Formats: sequence, structure tokens, C-alpha cells
Amino acid sequence: MPGRRGEQERQAALRALPRRRAERTGWEPSAGPTCCGNSLSSPAALARLAQLLGALRGALLCAQVRRRLSSPRGRRGAGGALRTARRGLVGFMMLTVMFLAAFTLTTINSQETEETITYTQCTDGYEWDPVRQRCKDIDECEIVPDACKGGMKCVNHYGGYLCLPRTAQIIVNNGREDTAAESTGGRNNVIRRTPADPHRPPPNPTHRIQCATGYEQSEQNVCQDIDECATGTHNCRADQVCVNLRGSFSCQCPSGYQKRGEQCVDIDECNLPPYCHHRCVNTPGSYYCQCNSGFQLAANNHTCVDINECDANNPCAQQCYNILGSFICQCNPGFELSSDRINCEDIDECRTSSYICQYQCVNEPGKFSCICPEGYQVVGARTCQDINECETANECREDEMCWNYHGGFRCYPRNPCQEPYVLTSENRCVCPVSNAICRELPYSIVYKYMSIRSDRTVPSDIFQIQATTIYPNTINTFRIKSGNENGEFYLRQTSAISAMLVLVKSLSGPREHIVDLEMLTVNSLNYRTSSVLRLTIIVGPYAF
Repeated sequence: MPGRRGEQERQAALRALPRRRAERTGWEPSAGPTCCGNSLSSPAALARLAQLLGALRGALLCAQVRRRLSSPRGRRGAGGALRTARRGLVGFMMLTVMFLAAFTLTTINSQETEETITYTQCTDGYEWDPVRQRCKDIDECEIVPDACKGGMKCVNHYGGYLCLPRTAQIIVNNGREDTAAESTGGRNNVIRRTPADPHRPPPNPTHRIQCATGYEQSEQNVCQDIDECATGTHNCRADQVCVNLRGSFSCQCPSGYQKRGEQCVDIDECNLPPYCHHRCVNTPGSYYCQCNSGFQLAANNHTCVDINECDANNPCAQQCYNILGSFICQCNPGFELSSDRINCEDIDECRTSSYICQYQCVNEPGKFSCICPEGYQVVGARTCQDINECETANECREDEMCWNYHGGFRCYPRNPCQEPYVLTSENRCVCPVSNAICRELPYSIVYKYMSIRSDRTVPSDIFQIQATTIYPNTINTFRIKSGNENGEFYLRQTSAISAMLVLVKSLSGPREHIVDLEMLTVNSLNYRTSSVLRLTIIVGPYAF
């Protein structure tokens, strides 16, 4: 079929057809139906039509009267016939006048609506023939320039065209019996047939088509290939193989042979490397491969592969690996080869390193496992992680709060205040100013808790204290009031309102330290006040 570009060129050519037809023939479609060379829409044509109809009616009546007067019975009834003729003529004239009036009104209405009736519109691929007064096929192969691409030939078809190979033979038939000899178009090798009576039965199909050499007519009235190899009409030698082709056949040598002159001789495949891996043995029309001792042919019958001793008789205790002519033994992870290079012995991973587990290593056959102390759980097979008992299950009372630390938990009272201090907010106790005893005591005590690992590296910043209320024209000083009898801590002031508690000596757990950190505030009027942060430090039993 034509490509997109060919279709565009065809449409452009078809649009130009009406203009070229008008220029070539000088014919244009009429505006309406015609009679006697005049348009029926004009008054002269209508008068002429009435005259013709009247003359025709008079002639018919005269002929009828002559027939009746030629007989005696007819002469007696001539008077009645004439009267009958007059009545018929009057009736005919009235009908004619009514017909002409109706036709005139129809024509006037048609002219007023300016509707044009044409009988020359044809479908795509056809054009109007003004001589034969019918649609005829357009030969696109003549009017469309370069309709087919790629060396294809253009073959005109009813309502279109085809692009086919130049060697193709086209048989054009309307499905009716041929009455004339077949005509072959020399340009496109097209056989066209002249259709005859469509009601006559088709003749013998053997006389309807002509097939090329190597083809024959089938029952479906099409040309099909002749298999010369199946019918025995080939001329191949006994040592050759017949191969059927479209319209012909070919004589070839069987597999493993090659043609030399008119004979087929054996091919020595052993001289065409690479075929056999080790040795090649040529045979008539074929060959086979052989392998050296200790090897065997693979599934492709060409490659030689080693005989796998591991599959035949595995001598290894655990893993066997085949190599060329031999094998080697290996052990699973956690085992090592013994001195005989066949058996395997367990490796005690716990003896190889003391850092393999964070807490304790347990050796097992072929592997090891790590365990953690109470209050910890194994994470990542080797690491121990603290279990937060305060989030899971604990034994604290309702008036107590649970505090988790590394390796355990403790319960502390929710109201840690002691007389004369009063709880004002969570973990904050205030001594009322109205109480005389409070004048010599810190104004407030805040309770805080923290946990550190055992044997923590020193020095290490562990806690920061900071004033919550800032007054103008005041000076803040910080000190460790109690809990540092052994000098494990040092308080370093970092700003006018904050200080950092530093661990200067390593602590081993499990152990609890209570350290009071005091902030003294003095203003310009020599007013003094103090606040205490009571920090409970819980040292875990382990360094993790």
C-alpha cells in the first residue's frame, strides 16, 4: 500500500481532478434536470412539454377511433366513441394542467431555496464521465508522481492502487466469466480480463488463470508453488538432497559434505578448529571427540570436563572442591582442617580474642554466642544494651517514681521534700520565708537524677547547673556543698549564671553518689540567698 507521503500526493492529485476535467472537456454540471436540450426550470421548457403531451394524447385517440370505424360494430358505436374520446381528452387536459402547475410550483420553490441537485458526485478513487454519464475509476499510477517507493511498481485498482514487487503477476477479475482473451499490461505485468454475463456459471477454473513457471493452479483458483522435491520432478543426484524453493528447487549436499564439482565429498571437521577439546576422530559425514584420562565429554560433545571426584565419592568430612585431576577439602565456618587435610576440628573463637563479646563469650560447635548480664540484652549478636525496666515492668509504688540506670532501676519518692520544705513543682522544694527556720537554710532544693557507666574515662563533663531566674545587679557563685569527700568531682563555672560538674576520678559501680551543688546569689545591697541542686549519680555495674 502507498506510504503516508504517497497518500498525501494522491489526495492532492485527486483534488486537482475536477479543475483539469473542466479544462479538458469544457463540461460543467448542470443546475438541474433537463429535457429536449432545455432546463425544465424555464417556462419555455414547460410549454414545450405540454405541447408534446397533447400531441401524444391526440394521436392515441385517433388511432383508437380508426380501429373502431374499420368494423361494422365500430361504425355504429363511432358516435359514442367520439363522445367518449372528447370526455377522455377533457380529463387528460385537466390532469395535464394540474401536473404542470404542481411541477411549476416545485421548480419555483427549488429556485427560491437555491438548492442544486447534481447526479455527478462519485466516491474517492472515481471521477464522473460526462460522455457515458457514469463514474469511472481514476488511474492514480498515471496522475500521482512516484506513487510507490523502494523499487515497487504501481498497479491501478478499482478505487485506489497497490504497490507490489516488480516481479509480481497480478490477475484482475470481477468474479465473472471471461469472454475475451486475457490482456497483459506490459508496464506492470498485470493480467486483465473482460467481464461478461454475471449470471452465467464460471467455466472450468483450469482455463481461468495463467501461472508462472514453477507454479500451478489450485482448487481455489490461485497460483501455488510446485514442490518438485515431493513430486520427483527434480534432477538431483543420489548423493544430493533436494530443497524446494518458491517456483524452483535446489540440489544441495547433505550435512557433513561439501560440493566439489558435481560430487559431494566428506568434510574433515577435525581440520576446522576449534571443535574438539582434546582429540577429534573424523567419520564419513560427521566426527566425534575423545577426552584424555580423567576427563569426560560435556553435554555439547565437544568440551572435555574433569571427572568430579566430589560427586562420585566425597572423601571430605565437610566441603569438597574438585580441581583438575584431584580435589581439596575445606571446612565450614567455625571449623578448621586437621592434620590429615580431610577431617575438620572446631575452632574455639572465645580463646582467640577477649574482645569478641562485650560481656561474655560462649563457645559452641562451629560457632560461638555472646551473653549479657542481668539488666542487659544482646544487640547485634555481640553488644549488650541496657533494658529500661521503667518502661516494661518495675516494683515501684504509686507514691514512688522509677528511675532507670545502666543495668537496673531504682524507686525514688515522688515528694522528696523534708520539713520545713514544701513541694511546689515536680522535684522542687521551697522553704517558706515566713518560717524562721528557713532563714538559715537554702531557699530551694531541686532533686535531679542521672546515670553513668562504670569506669568512665576522666576528665569528663557530666552535668551542667544553671540559674533559672536572673536578677539585675547580682553576682552568682557555684560550689560543691557536699558529696565530694574523696574529690571525685570538680565544679567549673562557665558563665555568670551556669557551671559544669566535671568527673575527675573514675568511678566503679554499682554505686550511688549524692552531690549537693549550691548557687549563692549576692546583690549590691548585700542581700544573700542560695539554692541547692541535689544530684543523685548512679554508677552502673559495667562499662557498657
